[in-house]
Amino acid sequence: STRNCPWKMNQLPPKSPVASPVSESTNSRVEALDNLSMDSFWLEVENIKQSVEAEQEECSLADVKTQEEGEAEAEWLQDAGLSELLGDPASDKDNLVLLSTLTKTQAAAVQRRLDTYSRSRRRKNKHPVRDVRDIFGVASSEETAAEKEESSPDPLWHNLRTSNTQRKTQDYSCKVRNPGKEEVFNMDVAYSEQAAVLLKGSFLSESRKLKDGNTLIRFKIPKGRLGVTRIGDLSAQDMKKIPTLALIELTALCDILGFELKRNKAAKLKTTEKRLFGVPLNTLLENDQKLLPNTKVPLLLQALLSCLEKRGLETEGILRISGSQTRIKSLEQKLERDFYSGLFRWDEVHQNDVSGLLKRFIRELPAPLLTAEYLPAFAAVQNIPDLKQRLQALNLLILILPEPNRNTLKALLEFLSKVVARENNNKMNLWNVSTVMAPNLFMHKGLPNKIPEGKEKQLAEGAADVVRMMIHYQDLLWTVSSFLVAQVRKLNESNSKRYQFCDKRIKNLLRKIHADKDKVEKNQGEPSKIVKVHASLLLKDSLEVHLNNATRVADVLRQFQKNLCQNGWNIVNTVNLLKCNNSMECTNLLLYEVGGNIGEHCLDPDTYLLDLYHINPHAEWIIKQNPSYPRMF
Repeated sequence: STRNCPWKMNQLPPKSPVASPVSESTNSRVEALDNLSMDSFWLEVENIKQSVEAEQEECSLADVKTQEEGEAEAEWLQDAGLSELLGDPASDKDNLVLLSTLTKTQAAAVQRRLDTYSRSRRRKNKHPVRDVRDIFGVASSEETAAEKEESSPDPLWHNLRTSNTQRKTQDYSCKVRNPGKEEVFNMDVAYSEQAAVLLKGSFLSESRKLKDGNTLIRFKIPKGRLGVTRIGDLSAQDMKKIPTLALIELTALCDILGFELKRNKAAKLKTTEKRLFGVPLNTLLENDQKLLPNTKVPLLLQALLSCLEKRGLETEGILRISGSQTRIKSLEQKLERDFYSGLFRWDEVHQNDVSGLLKRFIRELPAPLLTAEYLPAFAAVQNIPDLKQRLQALNLLILILPEPNRNTLKALLEFLSKVVARENNNKMNLWNVSTVMAPNLFMHKGLPNKIPEGKEKQLAEGAADVVRMMIHYQDLLWTVSSFLVAQVRKLNESNSKRYQFCDKRIKNLLRKIHADKDKVEKNQGEPSKIVKVHASLLLKDSLEVHLNNATRVADVLRQFQKNLCQNGWNIVNTVNLLKCNNSMECTNLLLYEVGGNIGEHCLDPDTYLLDLYHINPHAEWIIKQNPSYPRMF
């Protein structure tokens, strides 16, 4: 069966009889809980294997080719929007504007990949690509010295690797930070820049890894003057720029931490004639959107989660206790036949069978939900010693995910949070849920396995820990960092000027971009400003707002509702304005920033508008109804 179906070869092997040493200071109660819940992990692995062995004929795996030297770097540069650096004449030269937005650590990450690619090309006697110093500016004495020492090991990398080796024996024996205290999670400064600063201090001397769900640290994102941006607050046009920027930043962060960011090539599986299980997410959504426009999560997954939320959250051992494989297979066939016709009877299905269908749906996706390309990166997050930096890497990985995968993952994690919230009744705490779901997210028949012997327990615990972090910190992870939003603004500003690129003018271009930036900054000294806020879908008139240093979005929305009630404005759709307990707070209204250096941006209620005006003076501000509230017209 191993030859016919790849699951046994490419997944986490059975539990090792030899447990890894644990420090005496580790809480024995936590250790007992972890050992018990890890049994759930291995039980889930066995259930998965049994379900696959019964369908060996359906398994088909394409060989994954080993990449030649330079291929990975070339793919990275293309995915990072920098294919022009490879000498591709067909690429969009506007992508070079991206270079002007990069931080020092991000630029260094690009330079490393381009240098590696250049060396591989020279070895193959092909035409040399442009030198990275032509892109990033003049060559310093340090760069010249670095070029002479290309073959010598990087001392920074050497120190990090040495430190990482020393940390391997203390993964779970570290000190736990004060669980009752909130820690600041800074999103204003690039994560890689923060890591570079910490590297100069005592960061490497302390390793922290937490396993007790009750001691997870609470992080708080400090709201700057521009507020916080969540995934979904930016327009689709601007969100398309985020994965490229996040990939560059993640690579820079891994470089600083001394971890190699490996990406897989997607393996090709046989196509299926099914309509629900084993169908790519994009295809599912295309079919679902024909029935229900603007669908962002597959309708089948929504139905499975809805059924479990209504009748399964209180079920003891939900997700952990497996339903009948025979019934689950029969239910899958019925769903394929009757789901879209509406004839499937959910009330007749046992909840453990529904949870089995849910896990089967996730496993049967032709590509992993976390994507074939980045599944190794998600798994490698466990190797980062500091919890905050693990979360930084996860935040970037989630931003890199394709939108269908990200939306589907969020729907799943929200449901898992509801399961954990009913822990007293269903006996499924955060660690239990994480260990049961980890095999379903990290095991995939389309990917090869390269697990070193004796590492099974460590990798299993690490995978469960990553799932646990995604469940517990999902609000933080679904936030777009302020530094990425700032880079999107710079990209939009530069693209709007439609610079004409050529090799000899790149340096002049970068100087001009920074000169234009200085001009904007000189205009940021105005103490107050009068602006107009539009609400064309609600009323014909616009609202004049006097901005000062204390004016926030919430203040403008309160003023807007007050004027509606007191001044008798010419209202277009009265029914759009829903009263909120007769309070002046109107939570069904949102203020959007539209145009200028942003496509469309839903603003945080705590955004200070004068600061925003200085950053984007050419934008319009428009009040709209919150799309999460039911429309009444």
